[in-house]
Amino acid sequence: MKRTIKLATVAFALAAFAQAFAQDVEEKEPTVGWTPIALGIATPVQLPWGIDRWDVYGLDLNLIYCDAPEVIGLQFGGAANLSRRGFAGLALSTFCNAALEDVYGVRATVGLNLARKAVKGLEIGGIAFRDTIAGADVNILGAAQHNVCGFQLGGLGNLTSVESYGCTIGGLFNLARTAYGLQLACIYNMTDELHGAQIGLVNYADYCPNGFQIGLVNIVMSNQLKVLPFINGYF
Repeated sequence: MKRTIKLATVAFALAAFAQAFAQDVEEKEPTVGWTPIALGIATPVQLPWGIDRWDVYGLDLNLIYCDAPEVIGLQFGGAANLSRRGFAGLALSTFCNAALEDVYGVRATVGLNLARKAVKGLEIGGIAFRDTIAGADVNILGAAQHNVCGFQLGGLGNLTSVESYGCTIGGLFNLARTAYGLQLACIYNMTDELHGAQIGLVNYADYCPNGFQIGLVNIVMSNQLKVLPFINGYF
């Protein structure tokens, strides 16, 4: 069933635009300094002028769009936020929060939370794409990442292409190549390797060295009794 887990990889195809986007906005010129406050309509129409080349250590506030090399503090863009390098603090926007490096802190939007590298903290949004999430994650639709460590809640489902540690809750499904902890979904949980628990209507694992499944249909392909109702696991 390993080919099924490739669905997680397919999900990352949805995030392919992120790489193209990142290449377009990669910082090509060095920063010229830093400022404690940036205010305006949309970068670079703000003060100080040309803020897309100034780090912001404090407040970055624009009615439409914020763009800065590095932000430590509060970033608020009416439509979207971008930090070309790292971000640490609180980011709020209507449609998108994006970072090209690691993120530390809290990001919230009704749209997309995007990071090319790791996110460590809390994210709340409609959908999310990143390399790694460590902390807590709540999304209206769901999230896709390579690794997750902590708590994750997706209205439709969650896709993890490598390893999942902690608790992942999906309204319909959870997919992870290797699952450590709990997968909880109304319909379907799937993993190549289960170390923990799966609870859902249908649960699937290629291999279960330690753990169990609770549901109407439980499948562990490495067991002699591969399909059992109600409960299955390591025997």
